[in-house]
Amino acid sequence: MATRYKDWFRQAERDLEQAVDSRNAGRHEWACFASHQAAEMAIKALHDYLGQQSWGHALARLLRDLPEDVQLPDGLMDKALVLDSHYVPTRYPDAHPEGAPFERYGSLQSQEAVRYASEVIEFVRHALAQRQDRP
Repeated sequence: MATRYKDWFRQAERDLEQAVDSRNAGRHEWACFASHQAAEMAIKALHDYLGQQSWGHALARLLRDLPEDVQLPDGLMDKALVLDSHYVPTRYPDAHPEGAPFERYGSLQSQEAVRYASEVIEFVRHALAQRQDRP
């Protein structure tokens, strides 16, 4: 079966661009959601490269399901958990006690989300490069 990891990774980069664009436009809830998506696509790229199927949207679980020889940087799991918290409530008003999602997110959240997604993408980029250099 052919691997599609490059497609997954390119989409991760594109989703991160969307997160930055949304942040710059003041659409902080979408910046947070797109950041989650960017991280998800990147992690799924690594799973695909390693020949593993990956299902679901929980970043922390996707990271836990990587092989043991894939070493996560300190703090990356915690950052994935933060990004996981942006998957549903950024889009659904009933995920909050009151108000629409756009009223519940601001520049602090979107700045953090974009930074964490960038770190996940760089982790995956490094992991892919390390494995491609192996004989």
